[in-house]
Amino acid sequence: MEFIGYFSNVFIFENLLILVLGTIGGLLMGAAPGLSPTMAVALLIPFTFKMSPDQGLIMLGAVYTATVAGGAISAILLKIPGAPANIATVMDGYPMAKSGKSKEALHYCFISSFIGGVIGIIILIFFTPILANFALKFGPSHMFWIAIFGVTVIATLDSNSIIKGLFSGAIGLWLATIGYDSVLGVERFVFNPIFSGGINIIAALVGLFAIPQVLSMIEKKQLDSDQFQMEKKSIVQSIIYNLSRIKALVVGSVSGVIIGLIPGAGGQIAGLVSYDQIKKLSKNKENFGKGEPDGIIAAESANNAMVGPSLVPLLTLGVPGSPTAAVLLGGLLIHGMFPGPNLFTIYAETTWTFINSLLVAQFMMLVFGLYISGLAKYVIKTPTNYMAAAITILAIFGTYSVQHNFADVIVMLFLGVSMFFLSKFGFTAAPIVLGLILGPIAETNFSQAKIIADTQEGIFIYLTSGYLNLTIITLCIISIVYGIVSEMKRKNA
Repeated sequence: MEFIGYFSNVFIFENLLILVLGTIGGLLMGAAPGLSPTMAVALLIPFTFKMSPDQGLIMLGAVYTATVAGGAISAILLKIPGAPANIATVMDGYPMAKSGKSKEALHYCFISSFIGGVIGIIILIFFTPILANFALKFGPSHMFWIAIFGVTVIATLDSNSIIKGLFSGAIGLWLATIGYDSVLGVERFVFNPIFSGGINIIAALVGLFAIPQVLSMIEKKQLDSDQFQMEKKSIVQSIIYNLSRIKALVVGSVSGVIIGLIPGAGGQIAGLVSYDQIKKLSKNKENFGKGEPDGIIAAESANNAMVGPSLVPLLTLGVPGSPTAAVLLGGLLIHGMFPGPNLFTIYAETTWTFINSLLVAQFMMLVFGLYISGLAKYVIKTPTNYMAAAITILAIFGTYSVQHNFADVIVMLFLGVSMFFLSKFGFTAAPIVLGLILGPIAETNFSQAKIIADTQEGIFIYLTSGYLNLTIITLCIISIVYGIVSEMKRKNA
């Protein structure tokens, strides 16, 4: 219970002010399409140079946790995920907004984000030493099978057709191979110099979600005025309903905690896996993709529950549990703090102040997030031509700002226009993005596994030995079989 003794440090005026500003700034940055939590934390690291270690880490931690939740704002209101972690939120969040329940959807988002986030931080506080050893068990073979498990989820992301979902996922996996081979260093599918750097995930995310939305707005000329009327929904009603969705909260939080512990996985996998699992466990599967609250609750509780556990391997072993945690490692090193036992002995005051601030940040994120929910009506009532122009500007700015490369903007526009025409035939963007995310993870870890296996008993034995490999393989098989059975039942119904 050592952390309790350092709680008062969070409420020192300077620290509390930084925490408030970091939370508000994180929510706003998360709502901007293309500005991911990783990028937000990276942009703010230089500002911590002149701060004390406590203040610097408090700011970075607040921005990290708030940006993950803030990405749901644009996902729900504009059908554009603020970050990869919010891809799953789009699938039911935007349909709820279209049916006049945008405020309600945002309530569910921030309440479930708060619940998942608190559970994740509690896991970080009480189980760090035990879970650090668990995280060490994940090697290339396990990461390869986790990526394959993610691939099995792809089919169920398209509620209309498993075949179209798989085909969309295959497009994403192919896009992931464009550029230079990470092991051999040779070019693949580089038809033009602009593709030599591969497909940047932020460029793809913005292009596949934002541009089709803009073109759709232009095509329809104007939105149906009845479509986006806001229903009155009190915060108390939303809290009561959210707390009653125990299954969605448990599935989301558990998925987020487990995936957060796995080095390099990230919130995007947590959100999509939890969405897939709650859809499979739900009695109302047909409602998913049409505005099912459980889809939002599971996805948002998962990507926020991931935050705390992603710091477990970082603080104890120096192994980041997510891309953003990897950037956060730089914030530690800048102040001469190296991951390991010293963080909890020599630097105990700074470390526990930072962890406690993450817990307080969850409450602030809830309060400010619910306040922002009430302002959703101003976004919804914005004229379509202004909205289309604003989204286009944000898309171009967000894409260019990642690598300051105009080629990314061209790729973003090309993917966006292509997705617009694919959507005419019933294809969706989420499976493509998931394939693009999982492709490099599967390929890189398979290559590493093969190198290791060649010095042992061969790749087959290496990939199928050990209880952890067998457990993940079993989950993959169950997921595939379930998808096939569900499709057969749907066709026979």
